Amino acid sequence: MTREAADLRSQHLLRKKPMLKQSVSITSLLFPGSEPIEYSRKKNSKEDEGDVDDVIISESEVNGNGNGSSNSRNSPTFIPMFVEYVESRKTPVGVEYSELPVCPLPEVSSNLHLKSNANANANNIVGLQGVKTKKKNLGQRLMGQSSKPLGYQIHTTDIDENNSQKGGCTILCHVTMNHKQLKLMRRLIRKQYRVHYTLDSLPILVRSTDLNHALRGYPLGFEIVRDDDDDDEKNVDGSTTTTNANTNMFPPGVYLNNHLRFTIYYNTKTSSPEETIHITGFDVSPVSIEHTEPAFGWDSAFSSPFSTFSITGEPAKLASCDPDPAAGPVMNKKDTLLALKTDAAGGDLHVVYSYEVTWKLSDVEWPDRWDIYMMETPDNDVHYFAIVNSLMIGFLLCGTVAIIMIRALRKDITKYNEFDIEDYNTPVEESGWKLIHADVFRPPKKGRTLLSVAVGTGLQIGTSVFFTLVFAVLRLLNPMKKGQLLSYVIILYVFSGSVAGYASAKLFKFFTGRAWKRTTFLTAAAFPAVVLSIFITLNLGLYISMGKVSTSVSFSTVLIAFLLWVCVSTPLVFVGSYFGYKQDKIEVPTKTNQIARFIPESRSWFVQFPQCALLAGVLPFGSVVIELSFIMGALWLHQIYYIMGFIMVVCGILTISCSTVSMVFCYIQLCNENHKWWWRSFYNCASIGFFLFVYSMWYLVTKLEIVGIWPFMVYSVYMGIISFACALYCGGVGVVSSFWFVRKIYAAVKVD
Repeated sequence: MTREAADLRSQHLLRKKPMLKQSVSITSLLFPGSEPIEYSRKKNSKEDEGDVDDVIISESEVNGNGNGSSNSRNSPTFIPMFVEYVESRKTPVGVEYSELPVCPLPEVSSNLHLKSNANANANNIVGLQGVKTKKKNLGQRLMGQSSKPLGYQIHTTDIDENNSQKGGCTILCHVTMNHKQLKLMRRLIRKQYRVHYTLDSLPILVRSTDLNHALRGYPLGFEIVRDDDDDDEKNVDGSTTTTNANTNMFPPGVYLNNHLRFTIYYNTKTSSPEETIHITGFDVSPVSIEHTEPAFGWDSAFSSPFSTFSITGEPAKLASCDPDPAAGPVMNKKDTLLALKTDAAGGDLHVVYSYEVTWKLSDVEWPDRWDIYMMETPDNDVHYFAIVNSLMIGFLLCGTVAIIMIRALRKDITKYNEFDIEDYNTPVEESGWKLIHADVFRPPKKGRTLLSVAVGTGLQIGTSVFFTLVFAVLRLLNPMKKGQLLSYVIILYVFSGSVAGYASAKLFKFFTGRAWKRTTFLTAAAFPAVVLSIFITLNLGLYISMGKVSTSVSFSTVLIAFLLWVCVSTPLVFVGSYFGYKQDKIEVPTKTNQIARFIPESRSWFVQFPQCALLAGVLPFGSVVIELSFIMGALWLHQIYYIMGFIMVVCGILTISCSTVSMVFCYIQLCNENHKWWWRSFYNCASIGFFLFVYSMWYLVTKLEIVGIWPFMVYSVYMGIISFACALYCGGVGVVSSFWFVRKIYAAVKVD
């Protein structure tokens, strides 16, 4: 990379850091309070004696939150590698890595340590005996993601005195693929699935220094198809294949990347550069190679499937996988590509997975090692523009409400009250919103229970999201830990059940409802039951369509979610409902007549439903649409989103916008002498959920590459649930705000 390109890239990364914190590193933002892990370049005394069980890398260190030690004797020399997930931009359905025809993962014992076996097989992996597995949180379980250790041997003791080392080819395992497995792998490669590894908490990158391009995760393989128009061979997506030779020379077919060339960048510690290092980069170059068959056949070269040892007990050797670094790296070549097809006799395909490791000394310091991952995220200038856009819309709506309150309402109220004082004998000609003072607080005829449940559930959702964002802003929540954000939302939603019970009880009591038991039960069960039923149905469909390969959620995880709902959330809803019904009924400034007033037909098209609801939702949705694109990228494109303060500000502006829009449209409706504002105030703000779902469909067509009916259903169902939850929250805010507004204006009018 040229100096000009490096300076331009540095300036580009600088714009991604928060305002007024340009000196803060990306690492401290992603992992607050974390310190680097120091790996020793010299073997520990216990490792020399063969006691590797005492050389333990704790779970916190694996997650990147470990505290570095200045004593090289306690610094580990083995770096574990983990597989996080297997995903594709063409489908939101993930794949379970352990169910693929790949090398088996090391077994885990009941005490969360990897088993050590004296036999010469895949479980006898030096260095893994002391590595603890990562515990999955509730969010990871529901998302079907987990971090599992791999069998790659990454040792810092391999670095030579020249601060570099080019390792030779190392056999990882031998796998035999049958016809069913070959069909599965071809389907996954055509859908462009990518495998995501992590090393020292760094995601794996496929990087091109010439093109200044980096992409997380490496592809399972690639497909080359021939274009009949120009006889050129291209990938199914129209792009060229990432290989080391001319793509046009490769024969068409589906090829598997079974060899990985790892490049690990490190930086020496300034205090003791000869003893400890910090990992600052993790790259990979995938290669497809059909390893040569041993002279005496596959059965003689490997003692058992998945083994790396021969029948004599010595490490297996292949002519195409030379462990000598002088032989050079393994490259993609036309004649040695591994095509996913059966042999000439129709038998199984023998696949040897291999790898090589290259160490490179880097000038990148440990606090700046995450900078490369920020290249795919939008600049902070766009975030600031989104905030300014939201603030402008919020100020516009607040100004509109202020004009209504100060000018129109104050003028009407003053005129009405002064006229009553000056002349009692002159009849008062009422008009507009003052004319319906005896009907404005009339409860809705239909849907009292449903409205109370919707408002209570919406406020419960808003409470859980609010406290989740507060914890994220206070850095009690790490957005880089997969599933942790979803775990906080679910747990806080469960513990916010009393908010829903109290709000629905207060509103239902004001409606003079009698079926309080039914209302409380629906408040506790309606929304969770719908979401859980949809989730179970979708999860069952995933398992039926893809089997164990899919990242379907286990029965135990569904049972945990069910128990949280029944044993925690439901009792809290009943507790909140008890206190809500125990309190006095909400007082209003006017009395309600027994006979409802006739509602004249309005000639204004924007007052009628559904036009009013669609118009009311435009401005609040417009205030968050720019930031929403970043959130969608983090949800479906696996982009890194770490500035949670922006989301909190945008959510606050959304709440204010919903509140002000609800007041404005409620005032317009009252001026048209329409006293049925309860459900209208809910629909006016709940329409934001409709706009969110429409936006998600537009995002699907323009940004995502999802193909197939089942992936489309998964995406649509998940976005439908999110949109429905957003509609409940915004609708609840609209009802509460309109109720406050109506009580406020009619309390200022003197009514007999």
